[in-house]
Amino acid sequence: MTDELTKGERTRKKLVETTASLLRCQGYHATGLSQIVAASGAPRGSLYFHFPGGKDDLATAALEASGEAWRARLLDSIAGAADLGSALGTIVGALADDLEASGWDHGCPVAAVALESTSAPVRRTIARHFESLLELIVELLIGHGIAPPLAREQALIGLAGIEGALLLARVMRSRAPLVAMGRALQAMVAPAV
Repeated sequence: MTDELTKGERTRKKLVETTASLLRCQGYHATGLSQIVAASGAPRGSLYFHFPGGKDDLATAALEASGEAWRARLLDSIAGAADLGSALGTIVGALADDLEASGWDHGCPVAAVALESTSAPVRRTIARHFESLLELIVELLIGHGIAPPLAREQALIGLAGIEGALLLARVMRSRAPLVAMGRALQAMVAPAV
């Protein structure tokens, strides 16, 4: 079996990547199918061939792919962390680096869409993304000696804080909210470790 993608797989991948980028920057309602087709360079018929359900099918695939990539990047960034404090600092630093490198356009890959009224399949995809991140944080905390009930509560606080800090950092065009949140999270978990 070869690692090379077929033409159809490349077209599908390009549609998903283009849609993910557009959704991340401008949300669901501001992203039109014509814009996706133009930006991806894919023929319009390919869109409906790969995503017969139209925009919702494509958005769901794009949100799943970008959420999985974001989670994998976070896991990679903390893989070598010596302790919980440095792991949290690394996560917040990686998010700040990514946001700043994008010209303050790329916060959470699903946040812009999460704030909109969308279809049930799109909402479920977003819920799965946040639950996946929550579980990642819970596992990180438990792995560093925090009891499971406390780990779940601290993970909820941490995820809410990071999402809010990402939003503020994007609006303010500054790393300061993420840096402050990183320090607050490190202080929150220090007594429990």
